[in-house]
Amino acid sequence: MNTLTRRGFGALALAAAAKPARANDFPAIKPEDAVIAFGHVGPVSDEGWTYTHHQGLLAVKAAFPAARYLEVESIPYSADATRTFRQFVAQGANIVFLSSEYGDLLYPVSNRAPQTAWLECDGHTMGSNHGIYYVKHWMPSYIAGVAAGLMSKSGRLGYIGSMAVPTTYAGVNAFLMGAQSVKPQATMQVILINAWFDPQGAAQAGTALIDNGADVLLGAMDEAAYLQVAEKRGVPAVMWNSDGLRKYGPKSYVTAITLDWRQFYIDQTRARLEGRWQPSKVLLGLGAGVDVAPWGDSVPDPVRRQADAVRAKMLAGWPPFVGEIRDASGRVRVAKGQTMSDDMFYACDWTIQGVSGLHAT
Repeated sequence: MNTLTRRGFGALALAAAAKPARANDFPAIKPEDAVIAFGHVGPVSDEGWTYTHHQGLLAVKAAFPAARYLEVESIPYSADATRTFRQFVAQGANIVFLSSEYGDLLYPVSNRAPQTAWLECDGHTMGSNHGIYYVKHWMPSYIAGVAAGLMSKSGRLGYIGSMAVPTTYAGVNAFLMGAQSVKPQATMQVILINAWFDPQGAAQAGTALIDNGADVLLGAMDEAAYLQVAEKRGVPAVMWNSDGLRKYGPKSYVTAITLDWRQFYIDQTRARLEGRWQPSKVLLGLGAGVDVAPWGDSVPDPVRRQADAVRAKMLAGWPPFVGEIRDASGRVRVAKGQTMSDDMFYACDWTIQGVSGLHAT
């Protein structure tokens, strides 16, 4: 079985992913007869990743109040996950949203439930009743990187990450590309803590990065521990998932990579109820599922204006990820004049020049 981590198996799994088979016919369902299931990797109270997906569930409930809803939190990467998915089917689920990739723990169930529509967040394998979805988080990460580069005096950035998975590689690269666009000598040290929710580990990593010279922190955690460290040390910090985390470090908070699944979940549910649902791969873009949060109070006006101008250009179609782009070993990954594609970010397993602490897989 694949080694499972939240938000992706990595490039190997993506390379092995089969193209979707011909979709099943999914008959229309009256809302009062529908069963809609949500399976989460963490607790809905985390104020981070799972919280954002739970907000999506609440939006679906508001749109389709007559349906019956199932919701299970903190589903582990173990046989317990498979049992939970079987329970969804046994309880008549017509559509299931999973807020993480469960891969081989899911497929034995989904393959035997062809009339259930399955959507796997950050998944990499599609099927006739199985779609995948995620966000183009590298776009707001670049914008936040511009702000980080402008606010950094030393050009030394610090990143707190979970594991060496595509989300981490893509975020690190995009943040640093943004920073290097305004401060070419900028570098980024990465510390991985092998968890998405570990306040003690994230706090220790943030402390170590600052002690080693980082004067802006970034990362992708489901809680605010490193922001609290930054607040105590007087260092700016960029967060992930939700703007609500700013309350834990109002003086240090720069912005957050914010996630909004609500409209996507409503649209997918409506399509299933109306008999129009088809499996697909969806990457939600800037301003349509992922974005930067409003700037923190300590972000200077010139920084806001410059970063906002970059965001406006991106919304107008400007691609920031244009080659030549070399990896940390000097190998050309994106040729001069070519643009690094969304699929390259989605499967990323290498770092650009200037990154330390995160190695190619």
